[in-house]
This record gives sequence, C-alpha cells and structure tokens, in this order.
Amino acid sequence: MRPKRKIIISLILLFAGFNLYAQDSTLIGKTINWDLVKCIDYAKTNNIQINSLRLSALTSQQQYLLAKASRLPNLSGSASQNFEHAKTNGGNSNNSSFTSGGTGSGFTASGAYSLNSSVTLYNGNLINNTILQTNLQVQSANLSILQQENDISLQITQAYLTVLLDKENIVYDTDLVNTAQAQVKLEQQRYDVGSVARFALIQLQAQHATDQYTLVNAQNTQRGDLLTLKQLLLLPTDVNFDIIKLDTIVPIDTVAAFHDAERSALKYFPDVKIGELGVKSAQYGVDIARAGYKPMLTAGASLNSGYVSDQGNFPNQLSNNFNQQLGVNLTVPIFTRRVVKTQVEEAKIQVDQAQLNLKNAAFTLSQTVERAYINVENAKSQYVAALEQYNYNKESYRIASEQLKVGVANTVDFLLQKNLFVQAQQAFIQAKYNELLTLKIYDFYRGIPIKL
Repeated sequence: MRPKRKIIISLILLFAGFNLYAQDSTLIGKTINWDLVKCIDYAKTNNIQINSLRLSALTSQQQYLLAKASRLPNLSGSASQNFEHAKTNGGNSNNSSFTSGGTGSGFTASGAYSLNSSVTLYNGNLINNTILQTNLQVQSANLSILQQENDISLQITQAYLTVLLDKENIVYDTDLVNTAQAQVKLEQQRYDVGSVARFALIQLQAQHATDQYTLVNAQNTQRGDLLTLKQLLLLPTDVNFDIIKLDTIVPIDTVAAFHDAERSALKYFPDVKIGELGVKSAQYGVDIARAGYKPMLTAGASLNSGYVSDQGNFPNQLSNNFNQQLGVNLTVPIFTRRVVKTQVEEAKIQVDQAQLNLKNAAFTLSQTVERAYINVENAKSQYVAALEQYNYNKESYRIASEQLKVGVANTVDFLLQKNLFVQAQQAFIQAKYNELLTLKIYDFYRGIPIKL
C-alpha cells in the first residue's frame, strides 16, 4: 500500500472577493504548462497574503511621510459671515441703522476672516525620533513581504515536487500494468493448452487487476495534488494547468557545511532583520515617550480682519480692522500624574520584548536550518539505500519474470518477488524526490534560489 502523503498549505483568504481579484483573468480558458520557477514567480505576484503585506507596506510609507511632514508649519484659513435681523420700537432701538421713531426692523451683516499658522520649534526631539521610527517600520514591512515570499516559495516547491513524484509513479505503474497484461496473456495461452492450472492464471489476473487499481489510484493522486498546487497558485478554475516533467534528477554529491548555511541564513534572511528593526524601533519608542518630560516650544502667527455692514465702507473696514499677530508658546510639564513615567516604562518593556523576539527569531531560524541539514543528510543516505534495494529487487524481478515466461517458476514465488520489487520501486521513487526536496530547501536557506 502506497503511503499517503499530505501537504500542509497555509492559505488565508481575507474575503471571498479577494480570490477573484487575485486571479489572473488573462489565463482563463487557456492551457498552461509551467516549470517551478514560473510557478514561484506567479505566486509572488498574485498571492493574497503577499499583496496584503504590500498594501501594509504602502500604509507604513504613508505614516513615514506624515511623520516627516510634521516638521513643517501648518496653515489654516477661516471665514464667517453673519446676518442679524433687529426689530425696533420708536427711538429705543440699539441698532444704529434706525434713527427715527416708530416701530421698524432692519438687517445687519458682519464678517470675520483669518489665516492662522503654527510650527513646532522644540518638543524633546519627538518629531525626529518619530520619523526614524516610522522609517524602520517601512523597512520592516518590506522585509515582511520577502518573508512571506520565502514561505510561499517553499510551499510551492513541496507541492510541485509532489506532483512530479506522482507523474513518475504513474510511469512505473503503467509499465507494471503493461507487463502484467502480457504475463496474463501468456498464461492464458498456456492454460488453453492445458500446461498450467486455472489457479495460476487467476493469480496473475488478480495481480493484473491490482496493478490497474494501483495505476488508477496514482492517477487520482496526481489530479488531487495538481489541484492543490493550482489552488495554492490561485489560478482560475477554468485554466487547464499542468507542470513540466523533469528529464533527469541528479543525486546529491556533497552537502554544504551546516555552519556555513546557518551564517548565510542569519545574515540574509528577513526573519532576523525584522527582529533587529523591531529592537531599534522599540528603542526609538523609549525616546519618544521621554519627550513627555521635556518642554515644548511652538510659534504661531495669524492674520485677521472683519467688517460690520452699518459701520462704513467694506474695503476700508477690512483695511482698518486688519490685525497681525506673532507669538511663541512654551509648555513645560510639571506634574503629569505619572502618565509620562508609565509611558516610558511601557516603552522599555517593549524594548525587552523586541529583544526576546529577535533572540527567538534567530534561534528558530538556526533550528530550521539545522533541521534542513539533518533532513538532507538523512535523505541522501536513504536514497543510497533505496537505490541499492531497488537495483537488487529489479534484477530479482527480471529473473523471476524470465523464469515465469519459460515456465520454470511457480506463480506464488513470482508474485512474491514482484511485490518486493514494487515496494522497493515505490521506496526508491519516494527517496529520490525526498532527496531533491530536502536539498532545494537546504540550498534555499544558503541563499540559492529554488529552481530545477
């Protein structure tokens, strides 16, 4: 029985509509055959999680630009227009528009207009530290994109090689079916002339049916694994998708030293860099919080004027009422009821947490590289053993087949040898692709792009 393989693929769909948006409509209705590099490149462009992180990076960029703009003075204008209706009785009206007695009414219009501007001259270096912090957040957001691209690359590589394994299994299983069919035909001829018992014929027919069943399962497995890869790529459902089969697979000759791979991963992989940026960002957070202890100095200026309709000519009023103001404002924190102190202490805690996150990221990455190294070493030795087992069982199966053909071997012994050969063949194929997968993953941590 062929071992069941499971590919764990973490694919988060934020909204159902995003799936349709991420798919490339230009591929609908087409037949495509892609190699591994094309699959990875397509996923990096269309993956929902990666595109979501790209949007987050754009948001971080806007926050950085906003922080830089806080150095500049602001400018705002205001205008108000009022209309007043007044009713008077005789000469008791307070409205100067009415000078005669009796009951009357009138309208008064007035307006006020101003321009105001302010700029921060000093605030404990809060603006500069905020700019530096948001710049680090932009860098971290871009590294998160690379981190997700790495994850999806490994997932697609695993899914792609699984389909390649399925294709090779189908080739071998098809050959077994064809061979079994020829053996049944020959045994039928012998049975027809009475040289073998019916039981021997039935055994070969049963084995032929088993081989056909195995072939059908292999074909079904390939369809399922190909669908998994297609869905991981977010290809439209109407696309007829397949992959390009490899001509040959070269066995592993030598494996690079673990410590070289570890140093390369720690130096170039985004996981550790994100942690380092997190520590720096948290340290700026402490400086930002400490700005609350320091005074803040701002400068402001304003221009304003206004008019009232019953007090003279409009242009003259605007000129006569035109005022200019310029001033500075100093705010000194004296007692903040522990608000600033709490903010500083919490920011220090965030630094400690960021340092732990960095340590954990480096430790986890080192463990991952070490596991990849052990996996490739194990796969290499397993491949060598599986190849030797396969070669011996293949030769034994060839001899048993020849003996069956000439009638010097009984059916039971032949089927036993065939089953041993099938098991060795499946182990060999599995070992060959497992070796290739583990090598590509290990090389990836060494900084070598994945390609076949």
